[in-house]
Amino acid sequence: MKNFLMGTMAAALMVSCASDGALIVPKDTLEECVYMGEKTQFAVWAPDAEAAQLKLYNTAEEETPFKTVDMMLGKDGLWKTTVKEDVKGTFYTFQVKKNGQWLEETAGIAAKAVGVNGWRGAVIDWNETDPEGWAEDKSPQIAKSDIIVYEMHHRDFSIHQTSGVTNKGKYLALTEEGTKNPDGLATGIDHLKEIGVTYIQLLPSTDFITVDETHLENNQYNWGYDPFNYNAVEGSYSTDPYNPVTRIKEFKQMIQALHKAGFRVILDVVYNHTTDASKTGFERTMPGYFYRMREDGTFFDGSGCGNETASEQAMFQKYMLESLEWWMKEYHIDGFRFDLMAIHDIETMNLISERLHAIDPEVVSYGEGWAAQAPAYPAEQIALKSNTYMLDKVGAFSDNIRDAVRGPLGCENAGFMDGVEGNEDNVKFGIAGGVEHPQVAVERWTANPLQHISYVSCHDDHCLRDRLEEATDATEAERLAMVKLAQTAVYTSQGIPFIFAGEELYRHKQGVKNSYNQPDSINAIDWTYKTQYKDLVDYYAGLAAIRHAHPGFCLGDAELVREKLEFIDVEEPCVVAFRVNNLEGIDSAKSLTVLLNGSKKPVAVNIPEGQYVVLAQNGQADAEGLSAYSGSTISASATSATILAEM
Repeated sequence: MKNFLMGTMAAALMVSCASDGALIVPKDTLEECVYMGEKTQFAVWAPDAEAAQLKLYNTAEEETPFKTVDMMLGKDGLWKTTVKEDVKGTFYTFQVKKNGQWLEETAGIAAKAVGVNGWRGAVIDWNETDPEGWAEDKSPQIAKSDIIVYEMHHRDFSIHQTSGVTNKGKYLALTEEGTKNPDGLATGIDHLKEIGVTYIQLLPSTDFITVDETHLENNQYNWGYDPFNYNAVEGSYSTDPYNPVTRIKEFKQMIQALHKAGFRVILDVVYNHTTDASKTGFERTMPGYFYRMREDGTFFDGSGCGNETASEQAMFQKYMLESLEWWMKEYHIDGFRFDLMAIHDIETMNLISERLHAIDPEVVSYGEGWAAQAPAYPAEQIALKSNTYMLDKVGAFSDNIRDAVRGPLGCENAGFMDGVEGNEDNVKFGIAGGVEHPQVAVERWTANPLQHISYVSCHDDHCLRDRLEEATDATEAERLAMVKLAQTAVYTSQGIPFIFAGEELYRHKQGVKNSYNQPDSINAIDWTYKTQYKDLVDYYAGLAAIRHAHPGFCLGDAELVREKLEFIDVEEPCVVAFRVNNLEGIDSAKSLTVLLNGSKKPVAVNIPEGQYVVLAQNGQADAEGLSAYSGSTISASATSATILAEM
């Protein structure tokens, strides 16, 4: 054994570094566990380790392995071994030795199937994870102008007793059709069809650590922004977290059902930080490599979660690329939302975009163009919102339109929708999709309007109802009018409209801003609200139908936006009016005109004389038209919006 260790240590010294001193990064895709029936290949990347072992267990929880195998270091920096027997259904860990000490066991950094709570990898036959018809599963074709994103948490969406769903809080909830609330109105996937959204953004669904999958009877809750195994499916949303095949198959069934129903699926991914670093495969194989570290060995913390990952490191860049490709190829995911994207460097994000578009030219990618605090990397080289124009087909959330329309986070007013003056320029910026425009005073940060994610609320901070109830003393009727106005700005923006699940039902979270670990009593969507606020639901559906019917609201090109989008001069404060002109060949309408009136009094604005169809007015919206109008003005009552189509 002594001679073996001396030999492997010498090998480590030879292969751990390339000629330039950098650690060896394997050229091939990292595959830590490859099951082939009568044998299974295992590998773990730890090029500077002194030794490595594979440990096999009969269950995910037993203390003693039934087999321990020494691994050999190859020239690609991978420690490898092959177990020449059928070990399907077993669980594995790796353990590496550094500086004379064995580090703690880990499932590795790229485990694709895991046992309960994710501490051990699982040996499975991937053919058994495919539901019937999976090979034929296809993502629906959705035009750029039809993209409307709906952000959803699995548990929020279906856990309430009024959801009518059988598999409450589970992946399978989104496979159930015909579900209804107590008054017979559609819930679940049928509701999503009704309101006209086209992309479903799932909050983190990769394996995270804060929900104990062995005690789900305790009704634990978490958003999931504490990633553990990036390539594995979270078990708490499956019907059997102990069975690695079950969680994977049910996740695929969900994707399959959403595709069949006409939706594309975006996965919220959290590569910017991990859970407690000491628990991760990163630190248990290559301590300090995958994170940005201070000279004293402590972690930089641009994420505000205890650490920040280092996308500029060759192996972590490779890891992100291969992980995202895995989710697209194996799970048919159609897009990604990057949490705290400004932690990542621009080069990596552009390489990601290139690789993902090679798989699917229609893939949609965007992220948060900020961090919790300044990352330990040059500002001009990271994916900050201000650098979005340097990103290739990757967008960013627009706090410009968000803060203008609803008031800045932490502010005591509700912004444009509540008649607060001074927000008009940022509303215009949002309408233009963040591109440079001669009538917009705010400096652009997008190169293409589709890089601009237009929204007024998401899972973070107050939902829209709680925001209004905290920041205004308006009546409920007045607040509902504000919601309609705010979302009209979102849906008529040249950017991509984005709404938070349940906003269309006027959901609340009892005033809790950061509800990431709060109980269902705070987070669950009460589906009786669909009955109570049916008028609001219908308005959301009407706005979606209008956008789908009129691609002039999504020109998809900065030059076209500058050419065809014209803001109308308005003397009244807290009013924004605009026209999208000369739409022949683009839209069935010759022009589209919108008046957003955040003021507390009616307004009217002069427009060219013409024959118009009123698509939205006085809190009602209908793509078929509410009425015909012939004239030269557009008007809107207090706190409302009007949309006209010139035919």
